[in-house]
Amino acid sequence: QVQLVESGGGLVQAGGSLRLSCAASGRSFSTYAMGWFRQAPGNEREFVAAISGTAGSTIYAASVEGRFTISRDNAKNTMYLQMNSLKPEDTAAYFCAAESTHWPTRSLLEYDYWGQGTQVTVSS
Repeated sequence: QVQLVESGGGLVQAGGSLRLSCAASGRSFSTYAMGWFRQAPGNEREFVAAISGTAGSTIYAASVEGRFTISRDNAKNTMYLQMNSLKPEDTAAYFCAAESTHWPTRSLLEYDYWGQGTQVTVSS
């Protein structure tokens, strides 16, 4: 089974930057597409960004396009989310997820494994 652990969350002022990491267990990291989702209190979990197993394809939610960048280092079994120009509405718990079909998708229903989340808080 795949274990995912997020890190890098914290408190940042609006306009600032933060870099999240997702460390994966196992030796087949490159066979999984990976995604980032976020969930604010009282809200449903929503798609943020996703990347293919070999990093050849990426997709983003419209709300973060141009501000966030998803990447991965398969040699380190790690995925990243670079978040720039942060806004208060970006405040949420951020979760990483793995998808076994190798192809990125916006649907959380397609993901097989989930991390525990890391909190991002953006102050105004």
